[in-house]
Amino acid sequence: MRRLIIEEPFSRPAQWSPTAAWFALVVTLLSALLIRFDRIDYQSGFIALGLGLAVALIAAGLALVAFVRIWQEGRRGLGSAIKGLALAALVLGYPAFLGLKALTLPAINDVSTDTDDPPVFSRSRVTLEARGGRIPPEVPAEDRELQRDAYVQIAPLSLDIPPEDAFPLVRKAAENLGWRIIEAVPPGGRTGAGRLEAVDRTLILKIPSDITIRVRPRVDGTRIDIRSASRIGEHDLGTNAARIRAFLEEASNLALAVK
Repeated sequence: MRRLIIEEPFSRPAQWSPTAAWFALVVTLLSALLIRFDRIDYQSGFIALGLGLAVALIAAGLALVAFVRIWQEGRRGLGSAIKGLALAALVLGYPAFLGLKALTLPAINDVSTDTDDPPVFSRSRVTLEARGGRIPPEVPAEDRELQRDAYVQIAPLSLDIPPEDAFPLVRKAAENLGWRIIEAVPPGGRTGAGRLEAVDRTLILKIPSDITIRVRPRVDGTRIDIRSASRIGEHDLGTNAARIRAFLEEASNLALAVK
């Protein structure tokens, strides 16, 4: 006599979770690539990226619902739910890390070593073309106060060498960091100051930021100030401060090497 084996029903949330997660992974990767290689405008690209993240959240939610139903009702689909949750976590992991940084760092997008008298961006034809006609606006006093509280280590670099010797080190430091130099004015003229303008891009999405470096003479040597401003967004997630710290460290090391 044959026995009829009745299998427990498969959890539908567990069934749909990996499908949604795979879709989210494809959308986020495709959006990131289109943004990185400048094949889409930033607004459309970030909308698509946000869609992918939203679908990943749905996939994670479906997996959690599936876990509850599997536990309470004995339904099948545990492996599928785990797969969906793992794929969703893969999509959401880095954005979650950025979200944590957004909560712990000030909502500013322009950082300078001189908060009282920040270096001014050049308005020459060459620099305006490189920045798409954009001139980073003046930063409100309250934002500069936020910077001082959050990034106490961001300060001018003083070197005990004359500006004409310091300027090549500034340019070399920018080149070593992979910045695209768009204008370099050596020290001289009435004020004796020099200026370097550059553009840097973020590692993954290649979002541009504008940089200006001011080289001024002092009685005992040279003072170097740098300002870095993001073109997109009101929160830089600490990238401008990190960029300035990297430059100050590189320029300091180069100065020590020539002594």
